Amino acid sequence: MRNTVVGQCLLQNLLDQRKMTQADLSRKTGISPKQISDYINNRKTMSLKNARIISIALACIIDDLYKWKI
Repeated sequence: MRNTVVGQCLLQNLLDQRKMTQADLSRKTGISPKQISDYINNRKTMSLKNARIISIALACIIDDLYKWKI
């Protein structure tokens, strides 16, 4: 089985494409603006639960949230 490593967060790109701000995403998901900023700036990696909540809010799949290194 191949090792998969989480790479750069693509959340800001997705927000830009949808013309949404971090504050908009925070209101839509209930995830704090600080935590969203931490994800975008690669200070923290999303939990599976938050990745699912965000992917639903952005109408994307979880794999779209990060660059993946295989």
